[in-house]
Amino acid sequence: MANTSSARKATRVIAKRTEINKARRSQLRTSIGKVEEAIASGDQTKAAAALKEAEPIIMRASQKGVFERNAARRKVSRLTLRVNKLGK
Repeated sequence: MANTSSARKATRVIAKRTEINKARRSQLRTSIGKVEEAIASGDQTKAAAALKEAEPIIMRASQKGVFERNAARRKVSRLTLRVNKLGK
């Protein structure tokens, strides 16, 4: 148990940030799942629309420290390649 007031506050802050990060991570996974689902269905317009919605969510998560920056860029890049392949 925390003994000092600063340690108690740190515990509260950590708990609050954990909840926020859980929500962001959940939103991130949901948006990626929608893109994956659209790619699996083979519909390029639906997949492109899902990717357009997911990209800002992925990049925002990386800015907020939920997702590593290069991992986010790699994820967006690979999803974009897969969506573009559907058109061919």
